[in-house]
Amino acid sequence: MDNLKANVILDAKGLACPMPIVKTKKAMNALEAGQVLEVLATDKGSKADLKAWASSTGHQYLGTIEEGTVLKHYLRKSSGAETNERKHPNVANNEELDNKLKNNDHIVVLDVREAAEYAFDHIPNSLSIPMGELESRLNELNKEDEIFVICRTGNRSDFAAQKLAENGFTNIINVVPGMSQWTGETTSINN
Repeated sequence: MDNLKANVILDAKGLACPMPIVKTKKAMNALEAGQVLEVLATDKGSKADLKAWASSTGHQYLGTIEEGTVLKHYLRKSSGAETNERKHPNVANNEELDNKLKNNDHIVVLDVREAAEYAFDHIPNSLSIPMGELESRLNELNKEDEIFVICRTGNRSDFAAQKLAENGFTNIINVVPGMSQWTGETTSINN
């Protein structure tokens, strides 16, 4: 696939969420409308993350090619008229979620991190559906439930909350800052 031409190549190898998106956003800002950005990444979650980010900003996600451990993501910058980064409007902080859990409120905690992230540290009884699998697993969720979506920092969960809202879920809350600063109860494959 040497015939794929990118205007700019961004090296995001070795970086974990949210850094590939942060660097992609900065690189995309420097491009002209219609130009193509190639993002080199090793984070397996970057495919779903960049696809969701492109969708939420109006940029075009062209596709991903895997070469060994490196993922080559291709994104096309849209014109200013096409781009308008959205954020899910319903947000709760970690303390609000922890209080809901302690009060035994009937809620669903949806963890959209990768399976390995979830395995080593997650909120007890949370449901693990990695961002990349969300669309194909929507049937596992009840549209009537109050769903708190969590990831490591609030970025993937924001994209997931938007995706759920687009699919008719009405009571979706994005948890910020997420597991990176979670001080409530957790469980792990180690305990």
